[in-house]
Order: sequence, then structure tokens, then C-alpha cells
Amino acid sequence: MSQYKKDPAAIAALTEEQHWITQESGTERPGSGKLLNNKEPGIYVDIVSGEPLFASGDKYESGCGWPSFTKPIENVTEHRDSSHGMERVEVRSKHGDSHLGHVFTDGPVDRGGLRYCINSASLRFVHRDDMQAEGYGAYIDQVEDIT
Repeated sequence: MSQYKKDPAAIAALTEEQHWITQESGTERPGSGKLLNNKEPGIYVDIVSGEPLFASGDKYESGCGWPSFTKPIENVTEHRDSSHGMERVEVRSKHGDSHLGHVFTDGPVDRGGLRYCINSASLRFVHRDDMQAEGYGAYIDQVEDIT
């Protein structure tokens, strides 16, 4: 198993938007994220640390304008967020400490009731066909096709 950490080289390679979102807790415009409509099988990892966060089978169309997941694989921490005059729960990557988005309780009830609303700019998608070669073989059994 890899050791995941906040990687200064990865941070230096981020685009301005990726840096603002992951390092300064920004939010991409709804409907603008490159992974919003991705329906390929694989996993989503932190763009900074590479730690596995979400599986394609847990992604669903919530209509909110951001990629939504019913649960994380692992490596997600939750924090109270009272910014912008709202009470929310922020989600961050455990080892990279990247801001990912927020979790809400309005997700599909039959899948646990949570909606992890995540910024595409904080994620890198690893296709199922590439998972073994990229060191994510231990997670292949968690990948299902999105219906």
C-alpha cells in the first residue's frame, strides 16, 4: 500500500483553479467540472496526494452541478464549515488535506442518504483498466460500472 502525503511537487503543478479549490477551499462553478458527466469505471483520487477517495459505482447524478457520490472508499475526513453564513460539513482528503467539497444528508435513501458533493478540480480519475499499473489494484473489486 502506498504512503499518501501532501506532495509539494503536485501542488506546484496545479492549475490556478485547482490550487484555489484544493488549497484555499474554493468551489468550482456548478456544471463546469470535467468529471461531472464521467461514467467510466474506475476510482477518483486526490489530485495532490493520489489517495483513493471515491469509486465510480458510488457516483450518481444528483442534479446539483458537481460530481456526487454516496460514500467514500476511504481517506476522507469531515470538518464543520460555517463559512458563507451556512452550516455545512466540509470533506477533505485525509493525507493530502485537500479541500474536496461538502457532504449533505439529501442523498439517495436506499444508498445511505448521503451526497458527497465534490469539486472535479480536486480529483484525478483513474480508469479501471489503468488501476493495477498505477498502484490501485487493491481497489479494483470496489469498481462497478455506473448505470
